[in-house]
Amino acid sequence: MLKNLDIELNDLRFSYNNEDEVIKGISMYLKKGSFSAFVGPSGGGKSTLSKLIGAYYDPSQGEIKLGNVEYKNIPLKQIYNSIAYVSQDNFLFDESIRENIRMGKLGASDEEVEKVARESGCHEFIINLEKGYDTKVGSGGGHLSGGERQRIAIARAMLKNAPIVILDEATAYIDPENERLVQKAISKLLDGKTVIVIAHRLSTIKDSDQIFVIKDGKLDRQGRHEELLEKSGLYKDMWLAHIGAKEVIEYD
Repeated sequence: MLKNLDIELNDLRFSYNNEDEVIKGISMYLKKGSFSAFVGPSGGGKSTLSKLIGAYYDPSQGEIKLGNVEYKNIPLKQIYNSIAYVSQDNFLFDESIRENIRMGKLGASDEEVEKVARESGCHEFIINLEKGYDTKVGSGGGHLSGGERQRIAIARAMLKNAPIVILDEATAYIDPENERLVQKAISKLLDGKTVIVIAHRLSTIKDSDQIFVIKDGKLDRQGRHEELLEKSGLYKDMWLAHIGAKEVIEYD
């Protein structure tokens, strides 16, 4: 069992099917228990980078270390057990809602499943379904809305209770009525964890321990919010655009 869960990336490179590189030599260090954010223009490689850390892909070049041990020297099951990944496009299996949540912790009791469903804001919509927790979600979760699928995925991650949590636009499809409840659930999920968040709404990550600005597959700049406002023109432009858009929405 790894004692140290710091994450280290060294000259990481990646391309899909030997095509143009999507990740172009990124190095970074994420300390255990830290809250880090990946921001930058769409298509810049943020999600790909997070999936490499989540061991969904193997890097083309470079290395990823967990606790100072290279991924290739760690059993894949151990990496997966260490990381909970929640994205905006969560895949659900064509099983019952109960079993989809239970995949976060195989062997969990029905009581554990329902407890975490309540905590993640799932319980109310689940019990209103014809078969409740035994409702089949359909292929890829197609019988549920995008927001419902995300809440199920968050519940599954909470049940898994992994020490590292990656959130890739995890509340993208949550309707405003339920967002506060889901954010509260996510706060509980993140307590005491090493957290990586990919977010377009910069106000949600401005208090991060470190923010990594990713552009065109490269690390453009890293630092805290105030530092990046001074030293990164790209980040400052993104922040001003975000604040402007937020003011328009609030005015409307």
